[in-house]
Amino acid sequence: MLVAGVVGLLAAITLTIEKVRYLTDLAETGKGTTNCDLNAFVSCGGVINTPEASAFGFPNPIIGIVGFTVVVTLAVLLLAGVRLPAFVWAGLQVGVLFGIGFVTWLQYQSIYDIGKLCPWCMVVWTFMIPLFVVVTARNLRAFAPRSAVTRFLSNWTLLVIVLWYVAVLSAIWFRFGENLWA
Repeated sequence: MLVAGVVGLLAAITLTIEKVRYLTDLAETGKGTTNCDLNAFVSCGGVINTPEASAFGFPNPIIGIVGFTVVVTLAVLLLAGVRLPAFVWAGLQVGVLFGIGFVTWLQYQSIYDIGKLCPWCMVVWTFMIPLFVVVTARNLRAFAPRSAVTRFLSNWTLLVIVLWYVAVLSAIWFRFGENLWA
């Protein structure tokens, strides 16, 4: 949780800075650019200026800053030996469920509708997947210990994460292929 929270938080902060840099550059030169514009298909600037990048009327990374700060705080409390009450774990489950749903929607939008990949967004995707799977497995063990789903997810956590990565990477490869390196 701590690693996913810290890396996700840093990526969300970086995306926010890139958005400000993009808007500043746009105002000053008429052409917005970011430090992570690598080519026609891998480009923060190509993604952060779309309606999807502000799905709720403000830049999406703000959601990440808030959400990942909560995750970091809870992880630090756990490392300090604090036993979190069930309602906190339930709240975290709601948060990671929203997060993975939102990230999955953003993956689809980025890959298929926008047609560009934002490197910092992909960092968030990369850490949101195991965060969701691990928190869900933990909560299933706590709230439904005898369930077959609990046993499966607890026994195959790493496999589920790896297969999820393979699915996302396959979608990217089949959409962009060799153009990623051009």
